Amino acid sequence: MTLSGIDIRKFFLGFIRIHVLHHAAKEPVYGLWLIEELAHHGYKLSPGTLYPVLHALEAEGHLRSKKELHGGKVRKYYRITPKGARMLAESKERIMALVQEVME
Repeated sequence: MTLSGIDIRKFFLGFIRIHVLHHAAKEPVYGLWLIEELAHHGYKLSPGTLYPVLHALEAEGHLRSKKELHGGKVRKYYRITPKGARMLAESKERIMALVQEVME
């Protein structure tokens, strides 16, 4: 039995959120870069899927954004906040516990 695209998106939304926080902790990130980076991990996201995630993470206080001019265009860069860093650290702990249990 295969899952529909909607089911898969819902299922992996948490993974996507953690990936975004992970990358935003390393350096400022922007939407198109994240779409391309996450594609390397098997996530095929459209802007219509990713941008609501970014906006939600920002509204929750996990990310903050800053608009910058890049190549004649305004690009919105996202960075992790201290609250987001705490969430990422807790997520990593829970991921390790899950992986150890599931991969036994």
